[in-house]
Amino acid sequence: MEKTIEDLQREMEAAANALDFEEARRLRDQINLLRGGADAAGAEQADTSGLIRQRPGAMGLGTSRQRPVPPPDWKPPPKPDLKTSGKSGRKRK
Repeated sequence: MEKTIEDLQREMEAAANALDFEEARRLRDQINLLRGGADAAGAEQADTSGLIRQRPGAMGLGTSRQRPVPPPDWKPPPKPDLKTSGKSGRKRK
């Protein structure tokens, strides 16, 4: 498998040098699939054109997490009143 990845890396570099960035992107995604444990036939046939990558400039821990999308009719709960939170109506002794 390492030989296959090395060959794909050479092809990717050649495509990038030839300014064929779409082919280089396809080969890069195929290399990533192979490194992730996919078999060679599955990586060859995989369509990676719809993959969403991390946005540039979004660096740091947790930036590649998916952001949950709330349902359309969801409203956030009201925030507690900071002047009264944690206080009961009775005095403590």
